[in-house]
Amino acid sequence: MPGALGTPALWVGFLAVVVVLVGIDLRAVAVRGGTVTARGAAVWVAVWVSLSMGFAGLVHHLAGPGASVPFLTAYVMEYALSVDNLFVFLVIFAYFKVRPAAQHRLLYWGVLGAVVLRATLITLGTTLVARFHWLLYFFGAFLLFTAWKLLFTGESEEQVDPEHNVVLRWARKLLPVSQGEHGVKFVVREGGRLLVTPLFLILLVVETTDVIFAFDSIPAVLGISQDAYVVFTSNVCAILGLRSLFFVVSALMDRFHHLKLALGFILAFVGFKLVAGTWFAAELAPWDHWLTVGSLVFVVLCLGAAIAASMLWPPTHASPTPIERE
Repeated sequence: MPGALGTPALWVGFLAVVVVLVGIDLRAVAVRGGTVTARGAAVWVAVWVSLSMGFAGLVHHLAGPGASVPFLTAYVMEYALSVDNLFVFLVIFAYFKVRPAAQHRLLYWGVLGAVVLRATLITLGTTLVARFHWLLYFFGAFLLFTAWKLLFTGESEEQVDPEHNVVLRWARKLLPVSQGEHGVKFVVREGGRLLVTPLFLILLVVETTDVIFAFDSIPAVLGISQDAYVVFTSNVCAILGLRSLFFVVSALMDRFHHLKLALGFILAFVGFKLVAGTWFAAELAPWDHWLTVGSLVFVVLCLGAAIAASMLWPPTHASPTPIERE
């Protein structure tokens, strides 16, 4: 008999499994000397996706399709948004000339920081929505605005300039920064003083960039479900696979040039659904299950169409990735 999600045991169990799996992943990379091969990363991508699908099955067993379908929809959408945002990490790493071994360490701590950040924002978001239901209109309008930018203005996170990051400029002024090469360390001791390394400043850029991503993805996921457990676990499952996926698709990013259009349509759909679903909540209540299934189908079809179109009609003049420019 399906039960309720979000019990303390389920929260603790999920977080414990995440910590163990991330530790295993980190240890596997350490055994290989800190380097990540495309083949090894692809294996871990398959592992993370398989575990996420297994967790979706557990959610279905515990709470039925009313929870598992929103989880899958939110997971697929978050993964798609994350794939598009991987290009920003390429820009950051190329700009600061980060070595491959340091890239893995940055992404590892970036993932852990993202989990904490998402947990905070999701808790705040779901609490505010439960208390001030009208905020869903704001989230819907924000998603429609973001979709309009993607579809009609060409603006995106890819236009990021790491040097203009406010946190980076603040950190350079207020934190004692060590000079020189310190491997993959974030903090060193010199002359009896604790100093942060340039790698720590890059980590701050990665973390603050994730904040920008969260402002797009969390409202989008809240448009699928307002269950804190579903929203959080779908976000974390997608984020966990992001680090391995980075090393697989970094060279292929330019080939999926139609992905941004698909994301624009998806965000517009979710934004419209959020506004309409809030306004006509009573009328649409009997159709909630089918609307949720329809959302999953729409997201998958949009992404599939974008990938197929990108392969059938590749860009005429593919620009080199930041790594290739180095």
